[in-house]
Amino acid sequence: MIEQRFKPLEPFLDERTRRLVAASEVHALGGRCISRVARATGVSRRAIRQGLLELAAVPAAQPRSARIRKPGGGRKRTVSIDPTLRDDLERLIEPGTRGDPESPLRWTCKSVRRLADELRTQGHQTSHRMVAELLHEMGYSLQANSKTLEGGDHPHRDAQFEHIHQTTQRLLSTAQPVISVDTKKKELVGDFKNAGRELRPHGQPEKVRVHDFVIPELGRANPYGIYDVANNTGWVSVGVDHDTAAFAVESIRRWWKAMGQALYPAATRLLVVADGGGSNGSRVRLWKVELQALADELAMVIEVCHLPPGTSKWNKIEHRLFSFITQNWRGKPLVSHEVIVNLIAATTNTKGLKVHCSLDTNTYPPGIKVSDKELRAVNIVRNDFHGEWNYAIHPRR
Repeated sequence: MIEQRFKPLEPFLDERTRRLVAASEVHALGGRCISRVARATGVSRRAIRQGLLELAAVPAAQPRSARIRKPGGGRKRTVSIDPTLRDDLERLIEPGTRGDPESPLRWTCKSVRRLADELRTQGHQTSHRMVAELLHEMGYSLQANSKTLEGGDHPHRDAQFEHIHQTTQRLLSTAQPVISVDTKKKELVGDFKNAGRELRPHGQPEKVRVHDFVIPELGRANPYGIYDVANNTGWVSVGVDHDTAAFAVESIRRWWKAMGQALYPAATRLLVVADGGGSNGSRVRLWKVELQALADELAMVIEVCHLPPGTSKWNKIEHRLFSFITQNWRGKPLVSHEVIVNLIAATTNTKGLKVHCSLDTNTYPPGIKVSDKELRAVNIVRNDFHGEWNYAIHPRR
């Protein structure tokens, strides 16, 4: 058996490898068959003993023998034998700036497999693994969209923020209420998936519906929030109908009757900081008409400052109230209006935020038209600086 294994290899062995192969046979047989191996292989016993000593040495300490393959030997890389592969790949990734805007991958997901398929149709011999390797070498990686572009800046954007700051400080210094208002994202009511994760027994996630189709008998929830800047408290009205200006002003009215009146018994003015669009937008006529009705009811001047266009995320209610509500109900399906109200009311943070919440079951029909006559009846005093953003509505009696 030893001779049968050794003889086919012998033409390829030099002096050193011959004794090492013979010594490995002795080692496999237990180390006491040197003479037997010597007869079968023709290698002297002295050479076999030397081979055993070499095998017993620590492999890491042994200097590696001279390489057998010549420098530059072996299979060439695809990019070496196909010089246009890299350029064609880059044209597929950036067709609008580097290549043909009519590229077949212009409007499709550019996965490595699709890129490899398209390169093969162009005559390149490649695979998705090679494409992935080339993309890594070229500095490409999977990237999500980054929300950094805000659109065109209004030339008086910073000045409007300064005006809001000064107006806020002026009212706070005289113990007048200052509130930040906005509508939170509308939510489907029912056993739907809610973003985020919640602690549950391992392997037992909350089961929710596959499709997000509105349940007619439950509908949607429209949370409208009021954040009291001075007291770090919030009020949220959860509407079940349309998000209109009437609903927005009614939410402010409910906040005042439930919380604001007790906190500011001597108040004569109320500052409302709102976004420039939506139900409380600066161009919404119904917003001003409803605020006039509220000013008359409370016998109080209502000042309004709108944030400049494209800056809604700077509204204090976004990062002082709404963000913590989202954290509090993460991973919890909003299965009913009662659940939504309770989750909102339980929201707090390390700075002592307190939130009150109530359900508003009134109807607020959309599409109400306000005539020019009704608008002229609003007792509005516009500020000299951007009166469309900054104005005060005085009670009419």
